[in-house]
Amino acid sequence: MMASQGKPASDQASANRPPVIEAINLTKRYEDGLLALDRVSFQIYPGQVFCLLGANGAGKTTTINLFLDFIEPTDGEACINGINCHREPLRAKKHVAYVSENVMLYGNFTARQNLDYFAKLGGKDHLSRDDYDRILAEVGLPEKAFEQRVKEFSKGMRQKLGIAIAITKDAPAIFLDEPTSGLDPKAAAEFLELLDRLRQQGKAILMSTHDIFRSKQVAARVGIMKAGKMVMQRSREELEQEDLEKLYLDYMEAAG
Repeated sequence: MMASQGKPASDQASANRPPVIEAINLTKRYEDGLLALDRVSFQIYPGQVFCLLGANGAGKTTTINLFLDFIEPTDGEACINGINCHREPLRAKKHVAYVSENVMLYGNFTARQNLDYFAKLGGKDHLSRDDYDRILAEVGLPEKAFEQRVKEFSKGMRQKLGIAIAITKDAPAIFLDEPTSGLDPKAAAEFLELLDRLRQQGKAILMSTHDIFRSKQVAARVGIMKAGKMVMQRSREELEQEDLEKLYLDYMEAAG
């Protein structure tokens, strides 16, 4: 069980604040006619985690890629802090940090060297060695790993370093694509505790995942995607009265 200091922010608690992350009828149709995303809409407020559940090919990664301007939308809008990610991509990217399923790091660099490199790449050139060590400790890396080459890291350690890079950027929005995939139970639990701390700091977090149990544990809202459509959204309060695993299986087995 996660050692949380408080429940994820509810929709009611966020009602008076503008969303940090917002999808408005977001649509992506490829040139071959494939409709990868079909009018998807949702909002994520400060201090909220929104978990996207769905099978491979459901549209979860496509959604994240549209926010990051890796691909262009066919219709609709993806906005971060009110900035349209397609019309003003460079401005929007200043407000977002991204951690992929397989975090891209420099294997011959140490953890601290990776953190220094990516911090300076993001314009954070005022941080000291002590600052880096504090951040690495905050994400749960042992001190002996600070000077260890990243090619020797486990996947869980790489994910923690990816989060450290995201923390260094201090962006209000964080995107996570299958962050617990391939992690052992202990590493996954530690990762979710870290995620909860970021939520408590007011970050808006969009997480694509297959992890139904931890989604219900950490999310303010959960969305289920199927064939490019958002077929269900539920708040944490609503899910306290329902069986999320049964809901997920029902939607996956439903025709259409």
